[in-house]
Amino acid sequence: MDSSSELELNGEHPLDPPDELPKTASRNDAGSPHLTGVMNASIEALQSSEQRELLDLVDRLRRAGLSSVLQLPQIVVCGDQSSGKSSVLEALTEIPFPRKENLCTRFATEIIMRREAVSTIQCKINPDNGRPEEEQLRLRSLDKSINDFAELPSLMDVVTEEMGLNEHKAFCKDVLSIEICGPNRPQLTIVDLPGLIHSANKSQSEEDVELIKALVQHYISQRRTIILAVVSAKNDYANQIILKLCRKFDPKGARTLGVITKPDYLRPGSDYEHEWLELAQNRDIYFELGWHLLKNRSDDEHQLSFTERNLNERLFFNSGNYQALPKHMTGIDSLRERLSHLLFEHLKHELPTLKTELDTMAETVSMELQDLGRSRPTLADQRAYLADFFGSAHDIVVAALDGNYDNPFFGGLSFLIPDYKKDTPRRLRAVVQRLNIQFAEDMHQHGHQYVVQEADAGGDISSESEASSLEQPMSKKPKILSRNTAIQMVVKMLEQCRGRELPGIFNPMLISHLFWEQSKNWESIALDHLTKVAAACKTFILQVLDHVASPELKTGLLKLTVIPALELARQAALKELESIGKDKSGQPITYNHYFTDTWQKLQEERATRHAQNLTQKAVVETRQKSGTSGAGNETDKYFDPKIFIKSLGTAIERDMDKFSAEQALDAHGAYYKNLVVTSRRRNIFIDVVAKQVIERHLVSPLAEVFSPRVLARYSDKEIQLLASERPEIVQMREHLESRRKMLKDGQDAFNTAMSQSMV
Repeated sequence: MDSSSELELNGEHPLDPPDELPKTASRNDAGSPHLTGVMNASIEALQSSEQRELLDLVDRLRRAGLSSVLQLPQIVVCGDQSSGKSSVLEALTEIPFPRKENLCTRFATEIIMRREAVSTIQCKINPDNGRPEEEQLRLRSLDKSINDFAELPSLMDVVTEEMGLNEHKAFCKDVLSIEICGPNRPQLTIVDLPGLIHSANKSQSEEDVELIKALVQHYISQRRTIILAVVSAKNDYANQIILKLCRKFDPKGARTLGVITKPDYLRPGSDYEHEWLELAQNRDIYFELGWHLLKNRSDDEHQLSFTERNLNERLFFNSGNYQALPKHMTGIDSLRERLSHLLFEHLKHELPTLKTELDTMAETVSMELQDLGRSRPTLADQRAYLADFFGSAHDIVVAALDGNYDNPFFGGLSFLIPDYKKDTPRRLRAVVQRLNIQFAEDMHQHGHQYVVQEADAGGDISSESEASSLEQPMSKKPKILSRNTAIQMVVKMLEQCRGRELPGIFNPMLISHLFWEQSKNWESIALDHLTKVAAACKTFILQVLDHVASPELKTGLLKLTVIPALELARQAALKELESIGKDKSGQPITYNHYFTDTWQKLQEERATRHAQNLTQKAVVETRQKSGTSGAGNETDKYFDPKIFIKSLGTAIERDMDKFSAEQALDAHGAYYKNLVVTSRRRNIFIDVVAKQVIERHLVSPLAEVFSPRVLARYSDKEIQLLASERPEIVQMREHLESRRKMLKDGQDAFNTAMSQSMV
């Protein structure tokens, strides 16, 4: 850098560089209201043209607002209180910050330098998110422009007052953003943080100590932040807090550059000076980026210009033990060069991963917006939104009722899963089929109260009467009765049902009572089946809503349409089942020849078995001598007709009640089988329940739950109730839309850079 370059006010725009630099520097230019520019030649050393392009990309990302959602590369100047941080920042940027006695940095200051055609200085406050919304809005409204750096002190006073800082509140988490634009400005952002406080005092509370520590930790913990850790040679570096924090958040020092200030306070040749020189040469606290030494203006040198400041610094490091140090480790000029190279390498390393994070975040935001659905501020938008939902939901329901499972909603087959027998609730037709089959099985196994076992059946019970174990047994096992016990039970019932009929003839109502007793479990089994199917239908509809509707729409539809429709269907099914039960409780009626065929067949089978028994009793055994020697006897069997006829006569039942009971028992058996089993071995009652109760009232009506006809009946008020967005959803959408635009701008900036082969 040309050491004589200095900007004075010579009629140019206050922020533009002079066409010709004066040969002699004014000694009061740093603080004079007439000096408004910066040493552009010095700042230019921060970056080459290639570096400017990379920094320009980061700046465009920052202008897009991405610093609020992504960790952007930045330089942070931090250190303990009174370590000389602000002087380092001032020397780097050559911006004359206001100075007052005992003044310290009370909030983070973000210096944004940007290359623009027009020279401007813009100041605004980025409020702490922890403030109330009203305060945030008030602070954001502060957006001031200044034309001269001489106005900066008064601006800082205004900002301090706006932030509410006073003798009772020393620090805050708000950020002052100073944007400096000009045609020869570099693209660079540097953040100056308040100094870390060692202990509380009357002007700095314990709360302030923790606030500043948390603020510094927030910045230096970000992996894309380059840390300029400033330590003062006036104090023992082992006691300076910033070094402990840097080693905590950057253990290897991969992004930390130590900056030693105030070396002029060290006594030349002393052991203390030697210790600091050892530190500067990375022999004590090691940072991969190393250390650097600066000599800033002392308290009595504030009137010196930046040119004079830099000249004094060079003279200092060219004397004593410091002249033995490598030149790249000392002075503001070499720090700029170091920082320039460091920035360049840091950006080249970080930008590819930043691009990946940007793309991932953009995809996430797009998905979140997609989950919210399209915006629907008008009634027409809301009706169209509901029409889309009803169309999708109706298609899924119809497909489920038809057993067509092509829609992704139904998922894949689960036969490889251990509990594959439990079908997915989304495949509704499969669920209903399984429940109907289970209902039929339960009816066959548990529908009848008694199983009558013939006395000569050898103790075997037909498979129809066996009580197998089901998933959820609906009733106790049927009670097994011998035929004689059953006849005795029927005789007692016959006595209570006797009317004007002749002896040996039973009252037809006896068949009704026998049937009612035998089929007592039917209603409870059918009711349980109805309950299961209704629950399956409700589960299915809820899953359709989960799949297609937003949580808000689901809640509204459940209340307005779905729950009432499902309950109406359930009540209709219950009423239908009740009607079927009433039909069953009436006088037995059948015109099915199967009834008479079965009755006659039962009697024929019993007569046949009886004849076989009588035949066996009529078989007589005789013994005859064999041969002449009489060595043995032979057994001979023959049928004795007299015995058979006599037995046949005694077999005639003379007990009229018992005879009537047997006839009634056979008639009941035939009638029960006629109701339970058709010629195709299908349960009539089961079929009636499955068709008239389950299918007619529970399953088929599901197609109407999301029918377009339902949507057409909605009033405007109901449409708004269902489809209008809650205020928080509108705010969320606006937030996501804003973020999506921000991320899109960032992606565009990256794409432009990549097209120019910069990234």
